[in-house]
Amino acid sequence: MATLLYILLYAGGIVFLAGCITRAVWYAKEPLHLRWEIYPVPQGRSGELKIMVPEILFLKGLWEFNRPMWCVSYPFHLGLYLLSAAVVLAIGAPVLPAGLAVLAHSAGVICGTAGAILGLLGSLGLLVRRLTNQELRIYNTAGDIFNLVFFAGTLSLLMAGYWLRPVGSPGPAGILRGAAAWDTTLQPPAVLAVGLAAAALLLAYIPMTHMAHFIAKYFTYHSVRWDERSNVAGGSVQRKMAEYLMYRPTWAAPHVGADGNRTWVDIATTNPTKGSAK
Repeated sequence: MATLLYILLYAGGIVFLAGCITRAVWYAKEPLHLRWEIYPVPQGRSGELKIMVPEILFLKGLWEFNRPMWCVSYPFHLGLYLLSAAVVLAIGAPVLPAGLAVLAHSAGVICGTAGAILGLLGSLGLLVRRLTNQELRIYNTAGDIFNLVFFAGTLSLLMAGYWLRPVGSPGPAGILRGAAAWDTTLQPPAVLAVGLAAAALLLAYIPMTHMAHFIAKYFTYHSVRWDERSNVAGGSVQRKMAEYLMYRPTWAAPHVGADGNRTWVDIATTNPTKGSAK
């Protein structure tokens, strides 16, 4: 069982990293955005960090503009942060000096337990809100519901596996260290092994969905909101826009008239309420 579990854990991590890199490259190659013209634009790295850190760590924008959603979304995200920290502490503890290793192990247990509880409560809260809030229900897709159920089920398995495991059997930290050392003699408890396998599958699944928005946020800020390149004659912005205007999009919405034959220039200069009339 240990060997199969280790393979799943490694495969999940590799697919996650490959998926994140692929998405980042894809976003970086996307056409030039339509500028938001939202100011002020932060000056320097310190100015950017003053905006990005509160947004990443505390979901500041959601707190300011949608407080009810923040109350369920923030515990979910905080739980994921704590679980990530627990994994790092569990793997890193053995290479630390004895005293620090004990502290790292204790901190990992606290982060892992708190993260699993917060993540479960947050995912269930988001699920309930999506199913009961009329404003959200009209935007729900089967994928949205599946994602939250996947998270809630995985976290439930992990907590049940940790708390109900036989005395003396390895916990999540011990199994992760066993995977790092490829210790096939380890005997993972069955429920915990299933939970970790589900976590590996979930990890591999995340970059394939809109849950990878944590990658898009970098580009949203740095390449959209804060892009101040001047649109001067003959400059790179103007050259790119001239190229893009020759694209022939194919959108399903009939009012756009993007049939693959008309260019962006044709579409952008057409009044959609009057057919081809400009």
